[in-house]
Amino acid sequence: MSASAREALLLLTAALETHLNAVESRRSPEDAMVGDAYEAVADAFERYEDALDAEFAEGLPMMLDEDDEFEEPVPEIRTAQALDAHANENDDELDDDIEEFDLRN
Repeated sequence: MSASAREALLLLTAALETHLNAVESRRSPEDAMVGDAYEAVADAFERYEDALDAEFAEGLPMMLDEDDEFEEPVPEIRTAQALDAHANENDDELDDDIEEFDLRN
């Protein structure tokens, strides 16, 4: 690992330690120290991910939640149509097309 990626990893590890300490010593549900530590972890994670990508064209198996706490949440649509654009197609008609297809010709 190069010096830049190694440094970014050390910063991420330190940010995680700081976050854990802030959570353990939380004084209230809205403790600003925990929120600040959370943001520091997110920033350090992005720096580490950027260093891995730039130096090794490598990524991480996780992603940060991009939701901004001040944005209005957008409700998710969980209908079959939203999940699969082909959900309303007639499977029997599609099967007929396959049966008519002949590779021997």
